[in-house]
Amino acid sequence: MAYAVKNYDHLLGTPGFSDDALKTHFGLYNGYVTNTNKLAEKLAEMLAAGDLATPEYAEMKRRFGWEFNGMRLHEHYFASMKNGGSELESASELAQQLGKDFVSFAGWSKDFAATGGMRGIGWAILYYDKQVGRLFNVWINEHDLGHLAGAVPVLIMDVFEHAYFLDYGAKRADYIAAFIKAIDWEAAVARFDQARS
Repeated sequence: MAYAVKNYDHLLGTPGFSDDALKTHFGLYNGYVTNTNKLAEKLAEMLAAGDLATPEYAEMKRRFGWEFNGMRLHEHYFASMKNGGSELESASELAQQLGKDFVSFAGWSKDFAATGGMRGIGWAILYYDKQVGRLFNVWINEHDLGHLAGAVPVLIMDVFEHAYFLDYGAKRADYIAAFIKAIDWEAAVARFDQARS
């Protein structure tokens, strides 16, 4: 079964994000879906043919994680946003957990922005570790490296240049501020509640 490209056109017009930048980003995401499907198909063909002990197979296996995570992280990223954003209800379990793990919501926001503002390309991800019941802001350098095993992504921010350079140039902090204003907290709460169940 092939992965389908999801439509995020409802984000067009989001304050702080030009339609040109969003459409370019949607196109990049489309490429990850296309490549994930191509690699899955080719790997299945190689398995059927018994071509498993080849350099081509090994490289495709390695590349699959990059393409798949590029696809899935972009889906989480776009799903983390809402045209106009939303407010986090202070009585929500997520708000309570952010206050516990980061001293306050403002503490979480500063830490998340600082994580996303680190030098380099990658992702800033708010993860929930169910084993200890704790939230972490984590820097992911590449799509397929640095994830917290077993932890669930609650909120994802893309900080590769393609996410912000058309609108902000090198002013990543301005992009981060726009992203935080565009967060769909209802979606984050739903992911958090699901991770805790």
